[in-house]
Amino acid sequence: MAKEITDIAVEGMSCSHCENSVKKAVGALGGVDKVSVDLANKKVTVEFDPEKVSGKAIMDAIEDQGYDVIK
Repeated sequence: MAKEITDIAVEGMSCSHCENSVKKAVGALGGVDKVSVDLANKKVTVEFDPEKVSGKAIMDAIEDQGYDVIK
């Protein structure tokens, strides 16, 4: 059960409310172990189990909160 860590560039996050909504949405996905948001660098770092959740599902969860994932 290997864990993966991915950094996702995200536009539109500017405050603690943005940070919390992204953490809550991504953290609710099965297989996600850890979510950290770096507002200054517009980056979300996610530690997850790729056998349980895909990178696309994580990016979709961020976009569903109204933020733009830079692909």
